[in-house]
Amino acid sequence: MQARISHRSYFPFAMPHARISHQELADILARLQVGVSASDLHGSLTGYLCAGGSTTAESWPEALELDTGPTGIPQDAAFPLLFRHCREQLDDVDLGFEPLLPGEDVALARRAEALVEWCRGFLGGVGLAGIGGKREALSAEAREIVQDFSTIAASNFDYSDDDEDETALSEVLEFVRVGVLLLYSELDPTPLRRDLRTAPSRRLH
Repeated sequence: MQARISHRSYFPFAMPHARISHQELADILARLQVGVSASDLHGSLTGYLCAGGSTTAESWPEALELDTGPTGIPQDAAFPLLFRHCREQLDDVDLGFEPLLPGEDVALARRAEALVEWCRGFLGGVGLAGIGGKREALSAEAREIVQDFSTIAASNFDYSDDDEDETALSEVLEFVRVGVLLLYSELDPTPLRRDLRTAPSRRLH
């Protein structure tokens, strides 16, 4: 099976540095009949890159073993764009990485469910990148983060739309965001990126 993603496919973003929203990606996946949610897919890609998985902007759907249904490997320019955006966020000197989740106009319960999907995808992506041989080399803090991600991925948050639950979800999201960057700093095999991320001005706390 070969990944052939056409840059001429329909994609409604003309700007070269456009970013894909959760809803836009969800619509694309539905149109292409890809059997995965937008949050799960972004989590999988993030986990794969975070753990040093080797792939390209064109071939990553195949590397992640996407369930592509009857249409085969996705044929859409959105996929290379999503790859570049994910990589840029992980390497952002301002630590601006964010999981791709529904916007705040979406019900809190659905956003919580999407975060669970994202963490599940992240762990799957890390596994596909071969984390098994690296796990013992992780710091105790990093191993604890992986375990906490597993707990989140198996959770069923009973959130309503009140301020207290909104705050609770924001705290979990921030934990995930910072945890991803810490894991990336340990797992990424590229020395230059590792040096940049662990500079004193950017150290994660």
